[in-house]
Amino acid sequence: MKYLHAMIRVSDIEKSLHFYQNLLGLTLIRHKDYEAGRFSLYYLATAEGEPEIELTHNWDDGEYVSGNAFGHLAFSVENIYDICQKLEDSGVVILRPPRDGRMAFVKDPSGISIELLQEGGSLPSHDKWSEMESTGSW
Repeated sequence: MKYLHAMIRVSDIEKSLHFYQNLLGLTLIRHKDYEAGRFSLYYLATAEGEPEIELTHNWDDGEYVSGNAFGHLAFSVENIYDICQKLEDSGVVILRPPRDGRMAFVKDPSGISIELLQEGGSLPSHDKWSEMESTGSW
């Protein structure tokens, strides 16, 4: 058995693609529109290529409501401070700042919780992030 992908339904495909491609650095692996079903599938992955995230955009549906059973998607990052700064500069709220130099949480445009984990050990403390309070839920 091999784990293939996680699927997320998105209302605004442009915002979602911007978040995952431009801010998190994932690559669009493939895209297919299904005229008859009126939906599109977008598969994104890290440089390693797997597992993938499938963004499903139903052309006629409105907003989606998240349940409370799903937790989050997790990504390891080369420098947690740099990615958090990039996200913050782009208007993404850092819900759980990387106070410990190791872990942070944000949400994607659809409200999916994203955990960012520092590769290797924790980075040394950084004044900006160590003093920032958590906000919202993640």
